[in-house]
Amino acid sequence: MKPVQAAEAAIVRGAAGAGRTGRTARTAAVALAMGGVLLFTAACNDGGSGGSGGSAAAGASGGASGAAGSSGGSTTQAAPKASAAVLTVSAKDGATDVQPGGFTVTVASGKLTSVELKDKNDKAVAGTIAADGLSWKPSAPLAVGMAYTVNAQAKDDAGLPAAISSGFTTLSPAKKVATNDNIADNGTYGVGMIVSVAFSKPVKNKDAVLKGITVEASDGTVVKGHWFGSQRLDIRPAEYWKPGTKVTVKYRLKSVEVSPGVYGDVDRDEPFTIGRYQVSTVDAAKHVMTVASGGGATKSIPITAGNDQNPSWNGTMVISGKEKVTRMNSATVANVKGDEYDVPDVPHAMRLTTTGTYVHGNYWGNAFGKSNASHGCIGLKDVKGGSESSSAGTFFNSSLVGDVVKIVNSKGRTVSPDNGLSGWTLPWSNW
Repeated sequence: MKPVQAAEAAIVRGAAGAGRTGRTARTAAVALAMGGVLLFTAACNDGGSGGSGGSAAAGASGGASGAAGSSGGSTTQAAPKASAAVLTVSAKDGATDVQPGGFTVTVASGKLTSVELKDKNDKAVAGTIAADGLSWKPSAPLAVGMAYTVNAQAKDDAGLPAAISSGFTTLSPAKKVATNDNIADNGTYGVGMIVSVAFSKPVKNKDAVLKGITVEASDGTVVKGHWFGSQRLDIRPAEYWKPGTKVTVKYRLKSVEVSPGVYGDVDRDEPFTIGRYQVSTVDAAKHVMTVASGGGATKSIPITAGNDQNPSWNGTMVISGKEKVTRMNSATVANVKGDEYDVPDVPHAMRLTTTGTYVHGNYWGNAFGKSNASHGCIGLKDVKGGSESSSAGTFFNSSLVGDVVKIVNSKGRTVSPDNGLSGWTLPWSNW
């Protein structure tokens, strides 16, 4: 039998592994390849005596080193050909504090042919080899506190393969940021609903956080996120939602480094539904609110808006909360001019802004449809204790969090997009 050729590649486990220097790893690889050749050759010759064709190496009982057979001339064993491809894993073999983001497998003097990364549960991690074949990275950050193994192969320009394997564990973060939003699981909201996410600590890696929060709509509606500062992210579509749309907010933040050394705290899905259509327009100059419902139906309700000293905001706002009874005190509102007030039992209150603008019932005045007499709120006729059949009670019961209330023709300024859920005042091109 002809001599068996040298192994095509040296397989190195954990080139950067614990306790091995680069030279030790290379020596082990060559020894492994040579050992494979000698064992395979011995098996082929079966330890018999040499014939007229010769032998690559004596059998186990022959005592020869393999440089020559027992008779009939000699043969020379070819040295193993090592691949020029050099593979590198960004995580050291045995490491226990690997960052979940930025993991890569790279190759020099060759092209990657396959990369397999699995977690301790034998679940494969999705990833992609770059178009130039020089690197591989996962499609998303790795999970925190998870053990992984990686096996990668490559070939050099001559087609000789190389391989590397490694095992490591990602870090378990000591610092986390709390994440809260304004969505209740399986809640129903109006067509103007804006998802507002609050973070307990400043976020520096905003792009990474945006990638970790996705929104899926049953009708394919596309949404975008807009940052107000470093701790608030609001998400909305270009136009109002369509009634009946099923929406799911998907958080995948546990493995996202939101700021140096600080990670997200949540991986969860939050589904909600868009309810019927209702958009209300308050004309402060005419002292009337027109409520538009689905199917083109409209209803006009006499109102009173902010007086000349305390005009109502102009702009598109969204009902962010509802309270059947609440206390309103001028001491809690900035820049109130004129008489102070403290009403302990304001009925049918629906918040529009964080600065204290409401649509609410009013049992102490009679300016509805006639003049603007409030301190900036939109007042509807009601009775003390609140009546379900009053203008305020009827509007309260027909309204959802997420319904749009647009105020026009007020002497006030336009509401800021971060004052409540007023992001609709910001053009989509700037969102």
